[in-house]
Amino acid sequence: MRQIAMPRKRLPRLASVTAGERPLNLFLRWQDGGESLVDVSGIIGTFRVYAPLRNSPELFRQVRIGEHGSDIAWSDDIDMAADTLWRLAQEQSGATMTPDAFRHWREGRAFTLDPAAHALGLSRRMIAYYEQGNRPIPRVVALATRGLDAP
Repeated sequence: MRQIAMPRKRLPRLASVTAGERPLNLFLRWQDGGESLVDVSGIIGTFRVYAPLRNSPELFRQVRIGEHGSDIAWSDDIDMAADTLWRLAQEQSGATMTPDAFRHWREGRAFTLDPAAHALGLSRRMIAYYEQGNRPIPRVVALATRGLDAP
């Protein structure tokens, strides 16, 4: 049986990280030369492992690059993967889907806010936030819009 070689996915790697000026923000430099300012408050506010960071701005400022640039770490027990940070950077920059593209998708399907919310399994308010640019559009939402458009 002949094996088909799958293309290798090149994972994002970090060159440096510093705490941003705003709470729970990180300034990232990628090994490819790019830079990102990422708000990690959503992740830190959600998962129990990050509770020490929520309660200690001093600990948050101690962020450092992990081994081979594949993650960042605050201690031996608290880290975050570079690909998670890359995904957040893409979402927050609008690279995943811009608010205008999201609105055009909704209007192209002749959806008002309510039917769009129902189709995506979201609240009407969240649809409005995405369109106004008040919240980054998660990758899963962008993919869902594409899935709904598939024949």
